[in-house]
Amino acid sequence: MAIIAPSLLSANFLHLEKDCEMINNSKADWFHLDVMDGKFVPNISFGPMIVEFIAKSAKKYLDVHLMIEEPEKYTEAFKNAGAQNLTVHLEACKHLHRNIQQIKALGMNAGVAINPHTPVESLKDILADIDVVCLMSVNPGFGGQSFIPQTLEKIRTLKAIIKQRNLNVKIEIDGGVTLENAKSIIEAGADVLVAGNTVFKSTDPIETILQLKSF
Repeated sequence: MAIIAPSLLSANFLHLEKDCEMINNSKADWFHLDVMDGKFVPNISFGPMIVEFIAKSAKKYLDVHLMIEEPEKYTEAFKNAGAQNLTVHLEACKHLHRNIQQIKALGMNAGVAINPHTPVESLKDILADIDVVCLMSVNPGFGGQSFIPQTLEKIRTLKAIIKQRNLNVKIEIDGGVTLENAKSIIEAGADVLVAGNTVFKSTDPIETILQLKSF
């Protein structure tokens, strides 16, 4: 059974506490928080202050995804804000191993995200040191995009590498997850589904989460 992580990027920020309570009361497992800086991706979302406010309402695991340049400058701030897993982008880190060590030293789980064009083989030297691989199944920056079909093959390839090396690393899929494709994504080997618009644009978000959880 997959972990379901609604993305707060699609939440109603005028009623953020209400949306947090909805996730608390649902079968969702994680809160997924997308942090964007307008440099690494062509959009700006929110920073540690908003994460801190969400953490006050959240009763579930806080999965913070940094789509930013120089994440090492902000790692401690996100730890203090309440992040439990901190994911950085391979493409944004000149010294990725050092970034992971920093996250772990602060007591958080560590994740590495890769963009759609980046091959999963580029993770082979860091896989043993991390807890989560976030495969971007859309080009990062905006919610509501369509799932890139080639991601399914990337999931299968990565799953085979993880099994072959007997590693305990979760595969997280971020972007374009819907009720229509969730089953095929899980069957390919995904462990965590990030869902934004699918949950928050639903007329019944709690039921939608329950359906995602049932695959």
